[in-house]
Amino acid sequence: MKKLGVLTSGGDCPGVNAVIRGAVLGGEVAHGYEFLGFRDGWRGVLEQDAVPLPRRSVRGISRLGGTILGTSRTNPLKNGGIDAVRESLQRNGLDGLIAIGGEGTLAAAKELCDQGVNVIGVPKTIDNDLGATDYTFGFDSAVQTATEAIDRLRTTGESHHRCMIAEVMGRGAGWIALHSGMATGAHAILIPEHPVSLDQVSAWVTSARDRGRAPLVVVAEAFALLGEESPYAPRGLDTFGRPRLGGIGRLLEQQLQQVTGIETRATVLGHIQRGGEPTAYDRVLATRLGMAQWRRRRTATGGAWCLCVERTLSP
Repeated sequence: MKKLGVLTSGGDCPGVNAVIRGAVLGGEVAHGYEFLGFRDGWRGVLEQDAVPLPRRSVRGISRLGGTILGTSRTNPLKNGGIDAVRESLQRNGLDGLIAIGGEGTLAAAKELCDQGVNVIGVPKTIDNDLGATDYTFGFDSAVQTATEAIDRLRTTGESHHRCMIAEVMGRGAGWIALHSGMATGAHAILIPEHPVSLDQVSAWVTSARDRGRAPLVVVAEAFALLGEESPYAPRGLDTFGRPRLGGIGRLLEQQLQQVTGIETRATVLGHIQRGGEPTAYDRVLATRLGMAQWRRRRTATGGAWCLCVERTLSP
């Protein structure tokens, strides 16, 4: 019996469980595979912490948020290296590995693939920032959660005649801010792809106030004011060497209140955007990714075989 490992790594995301279910059902029924789930991402691979994933173990999980396998931000290239991953797969009798993750996870998976380790990469992130994808599952759910929260901020802002700032996630991409800001009719949408000056933001806020509105600003966590060299990231680096973003909303709260004289309050939505049940769109997309057809592709290094997942959005 052929056998594959499954892991979920990086930030959790609505729809991950639907991928696991789709992979197990599609692999077992259509391809005759057995599955082994590694707990807490790459940590489980390196520490041999795994659990069998028979078909009965994935019943009804596509509607659940989070991940039944757990996750972590362990970097396998720094915590044991490629040889440790290869040894773990051999010890468990695995033909390959399904790595469900975002930018950091898939970068590590690509390096493993280049070194001859059989890896299937499944794009997962609420940030919608992975190349070769139109939408990543989790994005739609995050936008829906952010929209509902910002709608609530608008009503309290109008009651107190305040400027309300909502800081949303997205890492280096402004997709969540753009979509949730458009959906809620924000007066200013600040995204890292289009830096603007504090004077411009103040002008938008003041204009909304002068029209009798309570100004609403939606800002992406990686936004930097025009002239700033990098995003505001006071919490250092993560395990992949990337800045841990967050706090731009609080910074703008102080600056806008000082410049405009309008009482301003900032709310950081944070990890609430990652939690909860996935939307119907994300459940469908994640299931299709899990059940996607597999095909073998030769890598450029030594003709080794790698398993790669191929997705199509057409019906």
